[in-house]
Amino acid sequence: MSTLTFFLFAILGLAQMVSAVPSSQSKPRAAAGDKYLLGVGKADITGPVVEINFAGYANSEQVGSGVRQRIYSRAFIIGEVDNPSNRFVYLILDTQAGDTAVRRGILEGVAALGSAYSVYGRSNIAVTATHSHSGPGAWFNYLLPQITSLGFDKQSYQAIVDGAVLSIKRAHESLQEGILDFGTTRVEDANINRSLYAYLTNPESERAQYQDDVDKTLTLLRFKRASDGKNIGVITWFPVHPTSMLGNNTHVTGDNKGLAAYLFEKSVKGDSLAADGFVAGFSQANVGDTSPNILGAWCDDGSGQQCDFKTSTCADGKSQSCHSRGPFFWKLDLGVSSCYDIAAKQFSGAKSLYNSLDSTSTPITGPTVRSFHYFQDMRYYTFPLENGTQVQTCPAALGHSFAAGTADWPGAFDFTQGDSGAPNNPFWSVVGGLLKVPSPQQKACQGAKPILLNVGEMETPYAWSPNIVDVQSFRVGQFLIIVSPGEASTMAGRRWRNAVKSAASQLSLTGGVEPYVVLGGPSNTYTHYITTPEEYNIQRYEGASTMYGPFTLPGYINLTLKALPYLSPSASGAPPAGPSPPDNRQRSISFITGVVFDNTPIGQSFGSVTKQPSSTYARGAVINATFTGANPRNNLRLEGTFAAVEKLEDNTWKQVLNDEDWRLVYTWTRTNGALGYSSVTISWETSLTEDVPGTYRIKYYGDSKPLIGSVKAFVGVSNSFTVV
Repeated sequence: MSTLTFFLFAILGLAQMVSAVPSSQSKPRAAAGDKYLLGVGKADITGPVVEINFAGYANSEQVGSGVRQRIYSRAFIIGEVDNPSNRFVYLILDTQAGDTAVRRGILEGVAALGSAYSVYGRSNIAVTATHSHSGPGAWFNYLLPQITSLGFDKQSYQAIVDGAVLSIKRAHESLQEGILDFGTTRVEDANINRSLYAYLTNPESERAQYQDDVDKTLTLLRFKRASDGKNIGVITWFPVHPTSMLGNNTHVTGDNKGLAAYLFEKSVKGDSLAADGFVAGFSQANVGDTSPNILGAWCDDGSGQQCDFKTSTCADGKSQSCHSRGPFFWKLDLGVSSCYDIAAKQFSGAKSLYNSLDSTSTPITGPTVRSFHYFQDMRYYTFPLENGTQVQTCPAALGHSFAAGTADWPGAFDFTQGDSGAPNNPFWSVVGGLLKVPSPQQKACQGAKPILLNVGEMETPYAWSPNIVDVQSFRVGQFLIIVSPGEASTMAGRRWRNAVKSAASQLSLTGGVEPYVVLGGPSNTYTHYITTPEEYNIQRYEGASTMYGPFTLPGYINLTLKALPYLSPSASGAPPAGPSPPDNRQRSISFITGVVFDNTPIGQSFGSVTKQPSSTYARGAVINATFTGANPRNNLRLEGTFAAVEKLEDNTWKQVLNDEDWRLVYTWTRTNGALGYSSVTISWETSLTEDVPGTYRIKYYGDSKPLIGSVKAFVGVSNSFTVV
């Protein structure tokens, strides 16, 4: 996340107010693995696409104006055939992060489905996210991330919760016996290390073990049902920030991860080897210091120079003109073309691997399915390092460089990467002190971090950031999944995975089969970043955003290993649940106003076309139609669409594109707030290769709210036109 001007002003204002791995090699096909209960499901979680601040960049000006692509929850269930209590649910949401409030809502929603769903609960449901920066926000449990969205929005929250629950229900209803296998491949030119200066502080001997300064390995886990041998879904893990869509994009998308999933699911429709309802999940991995903007960080000040390697600043010593460039940055389309390129590279690597799995995959063997989950208060959690030294984690705090943002979207004022704090930023030191002065113990605990926001010791009007975190891991056969609450950096993820693999081997957790470990997140509750102690001491953005002090990563590793025996085939019971995090859903502040009413100018009606398409277009053109609109917050049309393209076939209009499709863009504009007027423009970006000549029309589905009365649905239809 980056942070802009409003973020810090809003914090001060609110405080005053409330106080007044290598590539897979070709190899012979191994024997088929054991059978498991497998299920997949997908459901729409697209919240309010307008008038709500997006979650990710913390840019108060990034307020939704429409949708380029709906966002989804994808659910994957794996269970033992003979013991229905041993199973887990791995959720992948097209959102910025997992969240405590959202997770509570999902657990409550699943429990309400009835006794058949009692097998699912706190211990075995992981709420992971793709970390998209282009979806509606205002659903967080804690105050700090609520600030730029002006608080908590029940509609935005409920859309995610309801969709996630529906995806689990669909996955449960699809449960059948099946087999699992996995493979790996390299994905080139899809990610770079955006914080290389910090990465290089890790020991040279450790760095020498790896070919790259970011992980290039994509791992794919395939779900295949036994009844007919058809594939029902895949999960992939690959680390790249979904910051292809820039911080001034205001159309909802799943960014490069959501788009890659769409491309994969679209590619298997009609495939004889894939079942109907195939679900492709593109999960995040050790994403912390990765960027999809592979051309690097450059100064947009006319100098033609790259940003300073250490501080990500330009000639003026500030970070504002330092911006990372995606592969198609020169198109100036808010990152749309670059997003497609990075998504296509992930999809292409995953699809190529998927096509080769029958001859190159590793089967999942061993019938064991296990999970554990518990809560840990990170305030002064004491534990030993490997050398016996006693260390501790700290109450949550964010450093000065947190406010600098990253080159993917820089922050404001005079903050820089590697900011050492006062006297470089004396004004903001005062601001941070007005909020909550860190105690001497907190300062000592946080070490090299100059504390800007002492959020872990701020409880007014309710907790600003989490101190109580989720510790969770899953296991099926020899395949282990670390469920990380924060964004682990490249080397942090490697250390965490290696520690789990080594401990699993020492415990003979997977018998004679070598354990394979992946890391997914950010999950369950968002705890910002997780860097190595060496990277932390540099205090670039990622280190400044590592909330629980220099030993955050060793703390997470210690907590994971402590519970690892619960993944043993002979394990029974569960670790103590630990302290419950606060539930802020009913007490969250909100300054988000609802829809008052919709109205139409004289002579127009809702859905009437104010600008018709031309009669004929060549493929490759952008086709627009503008309608008299109404606020889409009146009806989110979950599992439906706001926009469609229909094609005339045999005298019947058939829908060929809707909100799920990347090339159909819905834009809502308020034209007169006092009178309740608005317009909707639907844009179809036609393709030379994907669209066929014919007669088409554009359709708009809306819902209007009168000043008195109930919301009513309407439909707008453009004139027909020809595409040649």
